[in-house]
Amino acid sequence: MTASYTEIFFALCILILPFFYESSHVFRYNLKFFLYYAIVMVNSVILIPVFCFKPKDVKNLLRASTFCRVISTLIGIRWIVKGQQHLKKDQSCVIVANHQSSLDILGMFELWPHMNKCTVIAKKELFYMWPFGLAAWLCGLIFIPRVQKDKAKLVMNKAAEKIKEDKTKLWVFPEGTRRNTGEVHPFKKGAFHLAITSQLPILPVVYSKYYFLNKKLRKFDHGKVVITALPIIDTKGMTLDDIDRLMKDVREKMTTTFYENNKFIGESLKPLDSY
Repeated sequence: MTASYTEIFFALCILILPFFYESSHVFRYNLKFFLYYAIVMVNSVILIPVFCFKPKDVKNLLRASTFCRVISTLIGIRWIVKGQQHLKKDQSCVIVANHQSSLDILGMFELWPHMNKCTVIAKKELFYMWPFGLAAWLCGLIFIPRVQKDKAKLVMNKAAEKIKEDKTKLWVFPEGTRRNTGEVHPFKKGAFHLAITSQLPILPVVYSKYYFLNKKLRKFDHGKVVITALPIIDTKGMTLDDIDRLMKDVREKMTTTFYENNKFIGESLKPLDSY
């Protein structure tokens, strides 16, 4: 049977795809992010009916991570997790992590099996990105309106009461905006205010630099990322007068670990004949 023009067209696309992937870093960048977002959206559609049996159960995120961890393999990211013993403690806490890219979410998928019960503070706009937004809501994500500070504080205070009751971890990106510039940027006070007023400990999590990713140049190669969970920092007895000192202490610890992780990655990438 003679092949149709459509079949020939798709066959040609499949044949030239590897050529474009290897020869064009812009094509590779766009393809990897397309695969990332497309698979997340498809998985959201598949999992929404499952999540409806236990709506707003944070353990739905554990189920989602099982489906989504394959994405890292497809787009060429290898995650190395350190300090996972700190994540396994059955207690509520506020996790603060540096924020470099939307790829951070893939790293979180690697950590959920260790955390078991963890939810995330996210901007309200994400809720409207259906089907992902609906799936995230069914997983118990906490959406806050960033422009309405009073309402955001109210939502976060209610969230703190809930996580203390359920012994759940609360993940926050205190830098606010994701920036892959090779440093840990200054923190906003929200997460630390919440931790002190609720007397919840803080657990810092540090991602190494995404050296393989450059948004400006549209570069996205294969690479490794170290994620380190640091020991818990207790806030018992602290008041809001201690918030600046706490923020400084946490950021210094995270910055030190950030550069240590970057050095570790750099050493692992050196060719053997360089020693």
